[in-house]
Amino acid sequence: MHPDIESILCSREQIDHRVQEMAKEISSIQTEQPLIVVGVLKGAFLFMADLVRNLTLPLEMDFIATSSYGASTKSSGVVQILKDLERPVEGRDVLLVEDIVDSGLTLSYLRDSLLRRGANSVRIASAFDKPSGRTVKISPDFAGFTVPGHFLVGYGLDYAERYRELPYVGVLKPSVYAGAQD
Repeated sequence: MHPDIESILCSREQIDHRVQEMAKEISSIQTEQPLIVVGVLKGAFLFMADLVRNLTLPLEMDFIATSSYGASTKSSGVVQILKDLERPVEGRDVLLVEDIVDSGLTLSYLRDSLLRRGANSVRIASAFDKPSGRTVKISPDFAGFTVPGHFLVGYGLDYAERYRELPYVGVLKPSVYAGAQD
């Protein structure tokens, strides 16, 4: 275990098992055209890679990058698109893949944006769901794990661009981010 981790919340084995279960659920989606799977960078890239390898329906992939945290432990409430989609979503079914739903601000903004762009539907798959942090009414259609209100890192989740590579999800020691700008 990494020295900055207080405890492990989800092991790699637990994550692998749940991702396979989610892929079975998602694979039952009926679409006329291949599903467009949109990963929210950077956090969702590990989860999305594991997820799409287990899906059994036709799909296309794209990515979008946003920022609402910076080096803080809390969302600023302002969502900025840093990298937009490369393909149109008009008339298509979209699966928005996120690492964690916390405040819900980013996903609410992205879902509404994709619907305004003409997507037929926008479903959300999130590796982790933290309802205690929610400030807007949104829930993932497919959630891996419901997690407590701790600051989590690993499996794509980061603090100031660190810890994404950890194969598990752990609770970051508060001493690591003490004094960080909230």
